[in-house]
Amino acid sequence: MLHIYRQLTALERFQPVVIARKREEAARFPFTPLEVVPRPALHFLRRFWYRNLLNAPWRMSSGEIARIERVLGDHEAQLLHIYFGHIAVHLLPLMRRWPKPVVVSFHGADVMVDLEKPRYRSATREMLANARLVLVRSDSLARGLTEIGCSPEKIRVHRTGIPLGEISFTPRAWPNDGAWCFLQAGRLIAKKGLTTSLRAFAEFRKRHPLATFTIAGEGPMLDALQALSRELAIKEAVSFAGFLSQAELRAEFKRAHIFVHPSELEPDGNQEGVPNAMLEAMASGLPVFATRHGGIPEAIEDGVSGVLVGERDSAALAQALLEWCAHPETLSKLAQSGAEAVAEKFEQRAQARALEDFYFEALGWSARPGS
Repeated sequence: MLHIYRQLTALERFQPVVIARKREEAARFPFTPLEVVPRPALHFLRRFWYRNLLNAPWRMSSGEIARIERVLGDHEAQLLHIYFGHIAVHLLPLMRRWPKPVVVSFHGADVMVDLEKPRYRSATREMLANARLVLVRSDSLARGLTEIGCSPEKIRVHRTGIPLGEISFTPRAWPNDGAWCFLQAGRLIAKKGLTTSLRAFAEFRKRHPLATFTIAGEGPMLDALQALSRELAIKEAVSFAGFLSQAELRAEFKRAHIFVHPSELEPDGNQEGVPNAMLEAMASGLPVFATRHGGIPEAIEDGVSGVLVGERDSAALAQALLEWCAHPETLSKLAQSGAEAVAEKFEQRAQARALEDFYFEALGWSARPGS
């Protein structure tokens, strides 16, 4: 994932070694050293046994754990950072055996999913007890982990890092003919609130028939979203752009006037931390209209650095868009404040230094500048 790659490559006081199941897109994510520990031949059978017969999260086999231990030993690793809490649960056998500190980070979707199942909740609690430090993207995720049973003393908020040097702030010229350009970017999945976006846009377009909406991203909801756009009679105004490179996405940022991101909680507990695409849109000078969901209110102050409405409330989102676009001069202030909020809380270099400090803390070492 891009946000993890950015984090790894921004480290200066530690030398990371990546352990992964497989390597993909090496040209896009050049990195060494990287060690591949592939799934064993019977992985899917083992996973089926745990999930369907034991109703428990699957665990890595002793053979896989031994291979990971050899990699850690070969590189004389001092600390293990496991990205995503559900991956850490799979690695519980390693966490029990490895004598050195383990840091686990949670990003949103990996906090509450499946925790209504007793064995999943028990395994998650054991994993949290074995971690030296637990990193979360937002205060809302910290509260969720505390409710599960994680000790508050080991939780640290570590926000995503945005490379502001790569994203230029562009003041927008607001349309005087109603040809507003909306943009949303992310995986086409339920928690992104895309059906709310489409319904709100359909209402907005009744007042501004020249408005258009670009949805960038891939995912399992594509067919359903295309069908909804036809049902709402906005098909000709909605473009499903598919996956975009970073350069292509930033070009869309510059072309757009409004970024929407009405995230919502999924029935299984899947939620957002603080969406990266939303933060990048804010940094680029786009006013953002989002929801009071997950960590979003920690990035956006309603009416100051963005606009927030309730989850799944397409009518409220449409009303907010109509009211703010009726006074475009206020959008400029909103956009400027949004960019300033990202620079203050989410700048990549500052977040990389914070991560290094957490590593020093987990190791019990004193962090010295330049060490």
